Amino acid sequence: MAHPLLDRPAWIFDMDGTLTVPVHDFAALRAQLGIPATDDILGHIEAAAPERQRALRAAVHAWEEGLAAAAVAQEDALALLDALAARGARLGVLTRNTRSTALRTLRAAGMGERFAEDDVLGRDEAPAKPAPDGVQALLAAWGLAPDQAVMVGDYVFDARAGRAAGAATVLVLRADDRGWEAEADLLVNDLRALLA
Repeated sequence: MAHPLLDRPAWIFDMDGTLTVPVHDFAALRAQLGIPATDDILGHIEAAAPERQRALRAAVHAWEEGLAAAAVAQEDALALLDALAARGARLGVLTRNTRSTALRTLRAAGMGERFAEDDVLGRDEAPAKPAPDGVQALLAAWGLAPDQAVMVGDYVFDARAGRAAGAATVLVLRADDRGWEAEADLLVNDLRALLA
């Protein structure tokens, strides 16, 4: 029997690690850019002086773009997206990447046609997760309420953004336990568990 959440008409997905196979080495990026290991990269950039902000943003964007072309879809994500599309659900992406990088990534991974361009929000369209603004913006555009929505991700920022917006939250555990799983409404090791 399918999970009751499948009846919700609005589904918002994180991209890297959730829809696509994770390839981003954030520790290496922090070291390359001189960002302390414990700092959130985007938060660090926002707090930097304007000239350093510009340089850091350009470096991060170039790094993200360099990884986009080799993106590979998660098989369980494809199965869930197909099932949701068959049910007529609205599908969106909320990522901390730029929208242009997200669109390139989705196309490279064979998922570009599953999301309308306007339903892919990056860090320039809404404050970055864990802020709930991106979830709220998609729901407003779709004319749907938070209790009709599900936010799916693989990191604590995804769960916090969804929960702060009032949506149900699903974390897919792609790695070892990280200690913040209690922040999500549902934990799965494979997104196909929602279809079983």
